[in-house]
Amino acid sequence: MVTSCTTERHDHHDVYAAQCPCREVLDLLANKWSALAIGALEEGPQRFGALLRRLEGVSPKVLTSTLRRLEEKGFVDRTIYPAVPLHVEYELTPLGRSVAQPLAQLRGWVEDHLDEIPVG
Repeated sequence: MVTSCTTERHDHHDVYAAQCPCREVLDLLANKWSALAIGALEEGPQRFGALLRRLEGVSPKVLTSTLRRLEEKGFVDRTIYPAVPLHVEYELTPLGRSVAQPLAQLRGWVEDHLDEIPVG
């Protein structure tokens, strides 16, 4: 019998199953701001303002929400350094680093093939 989230082999989850939590993670990682934030953090720890400048077009509210979701799921660590004003840095966790390469390949593919795709 197949459960709502595992295949008949029971050794991995099935992202195609309607109730599989995989979909929530896929939704997060497939989001353009998540993919771009993870890419920017591949360069090393970043402060919020640096990420805001790097991710041109993102609003502070959306970036905050994106970073919180990535932190909640374990892709990003947020470190607060006691200073005046507070110094906060974001960096990829080992889990975040493990997904950075596939996302980099996707971003690269988009850049390489953009001229073949109708946009706008």
